[in-house]
Amino acid sequence: MLNAAGDDKVLVSVIGQPPELYTRPMKTIPGKNIPRRPPEIKGRAILGVWRDYLRNPPVFLEKAARDCGDIARFRLVHHSAYLLNHPDWIEDVLVTNQANFTKSRMLERARVLLGDGLLTSEDDFHCRQRRLVQPAFHRDRLAGYAASMVDCAARCRDQLQSGAEFDVSQLMMRLSMAIVARALFSADIESEADDISGALGQVFELFEALLMPFSQWLEKLPLPFVRRFERARDRLDQIVYRLIAERRASGGDTGDLLSMLLLTQGEEGDSGKSCRGLTDKQVRDEALTLLLAGYETTANALTWTWHLLSQNPDTESKLHAELDRVLAGRLPALDDLPRLRYTEGVFAESLRLYPPAWAIGRRARQDFSIGEYVIPARSIVLMSPWVVHRDARWFSDPLKFAPERWQTREIELRPKFSYFPFGGGARVCLGERFAWMEVVLVIATLASRWRLRMASGQRVETKARITLRPKYPMRMIVERRAGFSDASSN
Repeated sequence: MLNAAGDDKVLVSVIGQPPELYTRPMKTIPGKNIPRRPPEIKGRAILGVWRDYLRNPPVFLEKAARDCGDIARFRLVHHSAYLLNHPDWIEDVLVTNQANFTKSRMLERARVLLGDGLLTSEDDFHCRQRRLVQPAFHRDRLAGYAASMVDCAARCRDQLQSGAEFDVSQLMMRLSMAIVARALFSADIESEADDISGALGQVFELFEALLMPFSQWLEKLPLPFVRRFERARDRLDQIVYRLIAERRASGGDTGDLLSMLLLTQGEEGDSGKSCRGLTDKQVRDEALTLLLAGYETTANALTWTWHLLSQNPDTESKLHAELDRVLAGRLPALDDLPRLRYTEGVFAESLRLYPPAWAIGRRARQDFSIGEYVIPARSIVLMSPWVVHRDARWFSDPLKFAPERWQTREIELRPKFSYFPFGGGARVCLGERFAWMEVVLVIATLASRWRLRMASGQRVETKARITLRPKYPMRMIVERRAGFSDASSN
């Protein structure tokens, strides 16, 4: 709320702390404020800050925010970049003035893999594709996916053995693949899950090389990494196109995303008649986009969640208490989600501290005024959930893993874009509800029986590339929960 003076000071009461003031970003008043250049981080003559940035992007962005405040300017090779750290300015870019911004360079480059899917398309074509795909995430479809999610998670749970040590990131990759493959392709793909997972892993690793400076020219050369990338992409194409052909031949609706895409009809043309459905290429682009988006990000989110729980035994005990009270030993179901509030808070905190989409990029179409500054056309604008989610202005004790903060009034007092793990505006993640449902059901299924403990000598660091992964294998030891009985589970 505005204070009595009506100025830009806003009173914020943070749970457990006295009220404090934060300053809303200044708005430029035409004719009165002279735009000036934001604080700059100096770099090298040719590469700018590229090498420092690439070494550890989240750490670089955190330092930029500390040194420069709510806006920082730097150069990435030949690109001018601006980091925005205030929720109001982030909302200006993602929502209020979203028409003035296009996708980031990473998504531009992603077209070599994803074609014109939801992540890479722009403007009217993006809006049309989004409308066509959106029914796949309506509640009636989500209810069908929930049963598959729990079934896959229960099979994973039953395969674990007390005392076993394993890389939890790899386990969550396999589980996430099983879930998204079932939701996207039904049971058709189960026998090829390992093949798809391997090809996706190669694609992710090699795609990072295609984000390097001047890579648009390097990809035209017969270099080894380019050829490996092309082979992995071709393998994915073979599988997806075969499934499309088989499903078109059968003509049935198996309740999965592929069926929905194939049954989708376009918008009405000038004659008033419905346009033809999606082409095989369009279905391929959307299917592969949804496969990639639902596989890597969810697996990483689950991996960081298990790590955080292992380091916070009191929080883990509260989670177990809720699961025992709500589920009483049975498997979770869609109708249980409203009662699994603490479990949901565990996931919300995991996304806050370790957001898979650790930075969101846009490119300005035209000059853009923000506060007392002007961002020139063609500049890159970066907004980092990693940085903003750890800002003490918006989150009390920001480095503390505290799921209970999501059950207090603190969430009502923060600016909207102080928490944006799924982005915002027209390009907000379409699968957000799918992801929330999946992770809460998986946590509930696995944590009902098992506790995970970090293996001794384990190094835990982040590796921020396309998504926020663990830098090293996340070795953990599984322990059966005290008092759990196999007879109590179904």
